[in-house]
Amino acid sequence: MTNPTLFSPLQKGPLSFKNRIFMAPMTRSRAPKQVATDLMAEYYAQRASAGLIFTEGTQVSEQGVGYIATPGIHSESQIEGWKKVTTAVHAKGGLIFAQLWHVGRVSHPDFHKGELPVAPSAIAFEGQAYTPEGFKNVVTPRALSEGEIAATISDFKKAAEQAKRAGFDGVEVHGANGYLPAQFLEDGSNKRTDQWGGTIENRARFLLSITDAAISVWGPERVSVRISPRNPFNGMNDSNPEALYLYVAKELQARKVGILHVMEGANFRDAGTDLAPKIREIYHGTLILNNGYDQQTGETQVSKGLADAIAYGALFIPNPDLPERFAQKAQLNAPDHATFYGGDAKGYTDYSRLA
Repeated sequence: MTNPTLFSPLQKGPLSFKNRIFMAPMTRSRAPKQVATDLMAEYYAQRASAGLIFTEGTQVSEQGVGYIATPGIHSESQIEGWKKVTTAVHAKGGLIFAQLWHVGRVSHPDFHKGELPVAPSAIAFEGQAYTPEGFKNVVTPRALSEGEIAATISDFKKAAEQAKRAGFDGVEVHGANGYLPAQFLEDGSNKRTDQWGGTIENRARFLLSITDAAISVWGPERVSVRISPRNPFNGMNDSNPEALYLYVAKELQARKVGILHVMEGANFRDAGTDLAPKIREIYHGTLILNNGYDQQTGETQVSKGLADAIAYGALFIPNPDLPERFAQKAQLNAPDHATFYGGDAKGYTDYSRLA
């Protein structure tokens, strides 16, 4: 039996991926009213040759907002907007998951009528929020009550239900990059003394609870969870990330979650301290690796069986036909960094494709 490549199809339960070149979730700030637009439908449809598309982070509630012009999935107009996207992607033969998002403390009172953003604990970090009035320093959040935690879990469940109504093929729980689930996971941001803090089991409870909520709607095979061990982004840190994230992997395996999407930087891979091989031993579903891979390094991980697929982010921005370019070993377009966030079609849907 030959080793798989990035171009090998992948059959996992009810999902058939035409290749193992997945599109990572990327905020592009092109939803001025928090509603997916026709332009966004065009953008995602252009990239439908990916084995699977993950949408940009999509707020599960108004409380989850922390960036300008990012879409939500908690109102009827937002559901209708996303229907345009899923219809366009499916018309091109693609698969698309909605990434469910709550930024927690990575927000600002400007998004919440002056109210404080929320978090597991009232712990600030050094950073800035990009508000409608420009960049502002983040503030110290307020700690969620137990009742509010239960309500937030319900928000994730409702968002998963709305994603089904919008025509998605599944959902991803955004547990990475220092947003609310990660804030619960890591002990640098979670100092609670109730059932949601303290031990690894307690700190993982929130992520696992929202995952269970998504599973109750979609079944385990159409749920993905994204994690980013040892990622300092948004002020994150944990005293024992290996124990924490291997526990999370064990619990996701016990739930037979369909996809585990792991971000860990090349510096860990280069040093031989990457957690992905240890996660691979524990988790037997579809393991996706992401962060800094090119075609060659991605191919290596897939051929060795260390990953089932690679999620590419920045390469998909200027190369809507990235799988075709990889297959033909064609030159890749260079991205226009000035148009990554906000704006119109320029730097969004106007990149050239192979003839």
